[in-house]
Order: sequence, then structure tokens, then C-alpha cells
Amino acid sequence: MEATIVCIDNSEWTRSGDYAPTRFQAQADAVNLLAGAKTQANPENTVGVLIMAGKTPRVLVTPTPDLGKVLNCMTDINIDGEANISTSVQIAQLALKHRQNKNQRQRIVIFAGSPVREDKDMLVKIAKKLKKNNVAVDVVSFGHEADNEEKLAAFHSAVNSNDNSHLVSVPPGPVLSDVLIGSPIFQGEGGGAFGAGAGGGGGDGGGG
Repeated sequence: MEATIVCIDNSEWTRSGDYAPTRFQAQADAVNLLAGAKTQANPENTVGVLIMAGKTPRVLVTPTPDLGKVLNCMTDINIDGEANISTSVQIAQLALKHRQNKNQRQRIVIFAGSPVREDKDMLVKIAKKLKKNNVAVDVVSFGHEADNEEKLAAFHSAVNSNDNSHLVSVPPGPVLSDVLIGSPIFQGEGGGAFGAGAGGGGGDGGGG
């Protein structure tokens, strides 16, 4: 079982229409699917939402098993300013630290749809701290995937522990959520990320 905070990129960059219909909406669809997959896979999984841009990064929904709360908050997000990944990740880590069920593994999923402003050394430093605290991090890079590749790859390699973290770059063209459904971010580590026994999709016991 797992507690996940999804960090949303709601910067001005996400107004771009290079991902249909816009970067933000493509991201929102993917987040809704991901939250649905995680909450379905194990009744004790929880998902929270944090926005990375605006006046300051903030948690909109603390990790909850209630998918409705996640879906509702996704419709109320304002697009504003620039994303601050470093502050966002540290706030997300704090929110996970205060999760009610300490038996849950901790995961952060970052959607990066704008240029990463932080330098590589700073990202690696944050990544090492997350790894030390047993926080897995998945990164979805889109919109500026080529420009961000070096920084995000360095971050991923510093946070990755026994292949518990993933970096998926999605170029414009395919539907963002379609690519992610086939990626390790949805599949989990060997099918086990969504709780033991989830298998490749929790085919058995899905009637509950």
C-alpha cells in the first residue's frame, strides 16, 4: 500500500496547445486516470494533489482514498506563474511524512510541463534527501522534455532505489495519458506498486 502526492504543473506554460487540447488538460486527464488506478488497486492506497505554480506551491488535497476529492480539485486549479519543483517536492515530502498510516510506502509523482528552473546540483541534493527518507519519485516530462532531460535524468538517478522511481518523457503527438498507461508509472514495480497481489492489473478480487 502506498501514499502518493501528485505534483501538478499549473504554470503559464501549460496553456500551450502542443498536447491536445492543452498541456494542462492533457495532464489533468492523466492525473485523474493515475489517481483512479492507484485507489482501485488497493483500498488502503491514498492520493493527494499539490500545485507547483501560482503564488506558492501548496497542497490542495492531502493523501486520501477518496477519488472524488482528487477529481473535484482538478477542476478548480488556476493556471498562473511558474512551477517551483524544489519547494513543491519538499512540501510534498512533508505531507507524506504526516500520512496517517505509517505502513504506507511514500511516492511523489511530478508532472513537469515547463522549463525546470532549478540547477542540476540542487535537484540532485533534493533527490538524495528523498531517497534517504524512502520516498520514491516518478517524473512525467512533457512539453520541454528535451531541454529538461539532463536535469531530470540526474534527479531520477539520484532518487532511484532498486528501480522504485521512474522517468517518462512524452514528446508531443501521442495522448499523454495513453503513453503513461503503458509506462512503469502505471504498471508499478513488477506490477506490485499498487500493493502486493495487484498483479498486472488486479484482475482477481476486482468486484469489491
